[in-house]
Amino acid sequence: MDFDQLITFLEVARQGSFSRAGEKVFRSQSAVSAQIRQLEHEYGDRLLDRSGKTVKLTPAGQIFHEYALRMKKLRDESLVAVADHGHVPRGTLLVGANEATCLYVLPEVFAEYCRRYPDVQISIYRNFTYKIIEKLENGSIDVGVISLPVQSPSLKVQAIYRDRLLLMVDPGNPLAKMKSVHVSDLVKYPLLLPKTGHTRRLLDKLFREYNNEVKVRMELPSLGMIKSFVAAGLGVSLISASFAQDEVEAGKVKLVELQGTELWRELGLAYRRDRTLSVATKAFVSVVRQLSDHLKKTEGSAHP
Repeated sequence: MDFDQLITFLEVARQGSFSRAGEKVFRSQSAVSAQIRQLEHEYGDRLLDRSGKTVKLTPAGQIFHEYALRMKKLRDESLVAVADHGHVPRGTLLVGANEATCLYVLPEVFAEYCRRYPDVQISIYRNFTYKIIEKLENGSIDVGVISLPVQSPSLKVQAIYRDRLLLMVDPGNPLAKMKSVHVSDLVKYPLLLPKTGHTRRLLDKLFREYNNEVKVRMELPSLGMIKSFVAAGLGVSLISASFAQDEVEAGKVKLVELQGTELWRELGLAYRRDRTLSVATKAFVSVVRQLSDHLKKTEGSAHP
């Protein structure tokens, strides 16, 4: 058995399909089948059931799958250990963050990190904060950039970024001419809200006492869609100020302060307290800390 066969087996088990697994490991379906046959011949038992359109683990395959995961993890750890033998960061850095953070906060961080440490490959796990915390706690990723506050005894968390939430409207909306808007006036307009996430929870709390008046026109899965639909005049929304600066500068939307309340989105850098950080991870933490002062200086710089 070689590690290529092991990785292919794990991918087939994950995808439940030879063809989809082949796409992930950049091999033809016939090549994937050949690798699985070689494994099964070596272990003397069928590892996968190929019934119908789905592929499932056999009882023997379930046993082997547990060992395969452990072998892959041990191999990854050995690669990190060897890479850390020197003082120059190498290997792979696994970073968790949500989509908006990747798009609007981390590009400058990644650019500086890659400039300093070109031998490190960055792999991004994109998901919600609670999913990133799960991955951090079980050791699947090295470091996460997550929404605060967070309560996890196993994680060390440092605040690195804060941005104010402002009302976002299209330039033709009557609210665009106002310096600030009270929530009681805001809820008279159709709202475009994110389906889930930290910002959605903040907004649900904000509108709680106006439940009988709130008109949610759309619940949307991405920030890009919210911005585009607000610009088209389909409704209003609230957004972290820095996330809409391109649209503000292009004249597509206006940002207006909330009257009588302030909402903030705060991000923190998180990693395991009890885990020895790789050289690559230590370097990333250092870069983020160095740039966090700059990030904090730019917070709230986006004025309506």
